[in-house]
Formats: sequence, structure tokens, C-alpha cells
Amino acid sequence: MTRPDRGPDRGPEEGPPVSGVLAGLRLDELLGEVQERLGQIVAARDRMQSLLDAVLAVGAGLELEATLRRIVQSAVDLVDARYGALGVLAPDGSISRFIDVGLQPGVRETLGPPPTGKGLLGQLILDPEPLRLADLSAHPASVGFPPNHPPMHSFLGVPVRVRDSIYGNLYLTEKVGGGEFTADDEVMLHALAAAAGIAVQNADLFEQGRQRQHWLEALGEVRSEVLAGASDEEVLQLVAVRTLELTASAAAVVLLGPDEDGLYELGGDAGESLGLPATGIRAGSDLDEVAESRSPLLAGSPAAFLDHGADSVPPNLGPSVAVPMRSGERVIGVLVALRRVGGEPYRPTEVPLVTSFAEQAALALEIAEKTRAQRQLDVLADRDRIARDLHDHVIQRLFATGLKLQSTMRRAVRSDVQDRVRQAVDELDETVREIRTAIFDLHGADQGGGGVRRRLLDTVDEIVAGSAMTPSIRTSGPVDTLVPAELVPHLLAAVREGTTNAVRHSGGRTVTVTLEAGADLVLQIVDDGTGMPSDVARSGLHNLAERAEELGGTLEVRRRPGGGTRLAWRVPLDRG
Repeated sequence: MTRPDRGPDRGPEEGPPVSGVLAGLRLDELLGEVQERLGQIVAARDRMQSLLDAVLAVGAGLELEATLRRIVQSAVDLVDARYGALGVLAPDGSISRFIDVGLQPGVRETLGPPPTGKGLLGQLILDPEPLRLADLSAHPASVGFPPNHPPMHSFLGVPVRVRDSIYGNLYLTEKVGGGEFTADDEVMLHALAAAAGIAVQNADLFEQGRQRQHWLEALGEVRSEVLAGASDEEVLQLVAVRTLELTASAAAVVLLGPDEDGLYELGGDAGESLGLPATGIRAGSDLDEVAESRSPLLAGSPAAFLDHGADSVPPNLGPSVAVPMRSGERVIGVLVALRRVGGEPYRPTEVPLVTSFAEQAALALEIAEKTRAQRQLDVLADRDRIARDLHDHVIQRLFATGLKLQSTMRRAVRSDVQDRVRQAVDELDETVREIRTAIFDLHGADQGGGGVRRRLLDTVDEIVAGSAMTPSIRTSGPVDTLVPAELVPHLLAAVREGTTNAVRHSGGRTVTVTLEAGADLVLQIVDDGTGMPSDVARSGLHNLAERAEELGGTLEVRRRPGGGTRLAWRVPLDRG
């Protein structure tokens, strides 16, 4: 029988219910899933810690070159890649700098020049989006490897952005263990690239600040040389040397000009010789454009700027930059820097620094030139004042004293007294001549003995030597600076003709030669004689009149109301 409240009796061999077994199995599965999730969490934490470590490593310094290498090494460590590289883009989109890690020592030298952005590497340049491949050789853009290149299969590339522009691309190949790069690797590398962009920006700003400091120090050195009185040649040579150093160039030259014929002269050079002549340098069209537009230009070779003979330009020179040496609206020349073939092109951030340095150097030279001119004008004006004072006061008093002595000599009875008075008069005359000579020596000191004042004095002294006439020479204005060299022979011819006529034909005792330099150059020769006889040949005066007409001026010869003759020869100084 069975009890109504119980089911059939179960023997002692029956086990636990089926639901309990199933529950135990489910619990094991849940525990396994928990353990797997915990492992994933730990792995994710480790990867996040690796990413954090990589980000901290990337931003650990401000040196640009060291920062770029840390970025590549951190990327390799983060995604377990065997090889990594960072390609920095040039303004034209090619790869200007290629930093790689992972290659065995000596392998890099056997691979030839660094990549320039062709093939698969150029794919990220054309399409700046992350690219992940199981086998890079299977991609349509792949062009294979150069000889001696290690084998590479898996590939992962991401762009590095600085602000809104692409700074370069990170390339990772060969996953350690032979696998493929995963989507997580792509996410992690993309995050690292974002942090790398910030680090590059900071390093770049730091580099620019340091470069500006170096350029300012160089400019301060140039200014110090100018203030110390260095010649223009020494200053321009210093400009070339500092440009060579601060731009890491192979050669740097300062070309002054262009002149009316479009030619330049060599102001200074540093580094490798370009074989340029000192003068008559014919520039390329791009160099003329720099001078005319007052804007810098970049070129791939020196031939764009230098046209004095392609064979004379070293063939190993490539990237070039030319900036105008401008002060206000005036361009005094062009500063050219050149790097070797295969070298890094000049970056856009470098050009403003070179341009500013060239412009400030040109300004310093112009200020120095104006300062020298002003000092010379001040000295000449002071010398003119001294000359006027000596002539109007000292010499006149000496003349008056001589006249008194001469009148006294006539009244003297004793012959020895007359001899003494006559000797004193002669000494006074000699003193007057020495004072006059000293005045004009002072005027001509800066002209090396060849100034207009000096030559004027020599001409007059030569003509009146041995005659009974006493010469008096006066100048007004900066004749040594305003009178152009081509006008000096005409001026001296007029002085020689007018003074000779006064000595030979006037019969006077004094002749006064006055030269004034202003808007016109005015030469006046006045004597106190009886005037030129009417029967004297006037061929010389006719020649002077023709000279004046050729120069746009006039000649006037007339008698003075009080006796004597006045010759006035006038020509414009500014003839357009």
C-alpha cells in the first residue's frame, strides 16, 4: 500500500533531483563567465595603463626630435609591433622626415634613402583615416620593398593631427607573435595619436620659442657690431654666418642689389662656396621676384635664384630659401640660404624668422648709414663755421695788421726797421696762407685728399702761384657730399678758366673764389681789377658756357660796378 500523502517509495539507489544538477552546471558556467570578464577587465585595465604610460611618455619632454622618437617607441610598445615609424609631412604633402624604430643596427643604411610617401605609405597621406591590414602586400597601393628590407605583413597606420592639419602618420608593422592587429589596437593607437598631436604641438611651440630667442640674440649681435662702428662688409658677413648656423644650412649668401642693369654684388657669404663673383651676379627670375615683391620664396634648387652659370653652382645643394633685406619700402638686397640635396626642406615656420632677421639687419645698416651721413654733415657744417670765423675774423685781422705794418714801414727812416717790418708783413702773409691751407685740409680730411674742397684749393693755389694776386676761397654747403663725381671735372675746368683770366687780364690784387652747394652748384670768381680787355680771345669762356648748357646750367660774366669782374657758373645738382 501507499500512503495517500506520499508518492511511490524510492529505493536507496536514487540520486539528487535533475534540477539540482542543472543548477550546478549553470553556476559553473556563470563562474567561468565571471572569471573571463574579470580577465578582460584586467586586460583592459592593463591596456589602459599602457596607454596612460604611453601618453605620459610622449609628453615627457619638449625637445621636438626626442618627442617624435618617443611617439614611435610608445606606439610600438602599446600595440606589440615589431617595427614602427613616423612620417612627418612636408608642405607639398610628401614625407620630409622619417623616424623609425625596430630595425637592427646597420640595416637602415642598406635600404637607401628614406621613403617620400609613395605606395602604401602615401595611402594615409591621400586618405588620412586609420588603416588596418592583415597583409600589407595585398593592398592595391603596395609597391613592394627595396632590397635588404626585412619582411613585413600585418600593418596598422593612423594619422597624427596637430590642430586642424595633418602633421604626419604613424606606421606600425609585424604584430609580435605573428598575429594581426586588432580593432582594440586601432583604438588604442588612435588615442595615442591624439595625445601625440598635443605633444608635437607643445614641442613645436617650444622649438619656435627657442629659435626666436636664438634669432633675437643674433640680431642683437648684429646691432652691437653696427653700433661699434663695424664696416658694412663686416656686418653683412656676420649676417651670412648667423643665418648659416641658425637655419642649419650648407651655405648662405647676402646679395646686394639689384642695380640698374639687374645685377647683384656679393655682400657676404658663409659655408660652402657657391663660386659667386664679387660683382655682376646675374640672378634667376625667382630672385628678382623676391626683390620686386618684397616677399620670401622657397625653391628646390639654387638655380631658381642664381643664374650666373649652372656649372658653377655646387650640384650637392638643393632646398633653398630667399628673403628680402627690406627697410621700409627700400630693398637693399636678398638673403639666400641653401641646404644639401636630400636635406629637409625649409619649413614654413622658419621663413618668418629668417625674414624678420634680414629686415632688422637691413634696418640696422640703414640707420648706421644715416647716422654716418648725419655725423659727416655735422662735421662739415662745423668746419664751414670754423672756416667762416677764420676768414671773417682771424684772416681779416691779419690783413689789417699787415696793412698797418706796411703803412708804418713807409714812415720808418732807418733801413733796418723797414727790413724788420717787411719781414713781419711777409710772415703775416705766410701765416694767412697756412691758415687757409689748414682750413681746406680739414675740409678734405674725410675725402682722402681727393675731396672737392681740397681739389678746389689745389687748383686755385696752382694758378695764382708766382703771381701778385692774393686768393680767397670760400665754400658753402656740403660740397664734398652733394657734388657728384661726374660733375667735378666740369667744375674744376670752370675754376681753372675763371681764375686764370683773373690772374692774367684783370690787373687786380685779389681774387675770391666762392662755391655754394644747394639745389644748384654755384661757382663765383670775383676780382678787383679793371676787367677783361675787349680784345682778349673768349674761346675759354665759350667752352665754359657750352659745358654749363650741357649740364642744364648757365654762365654769366659781367663787370662789377665798383671795378673788377664777376664770373658766375651755375648748374643744377639734381638733374633727375
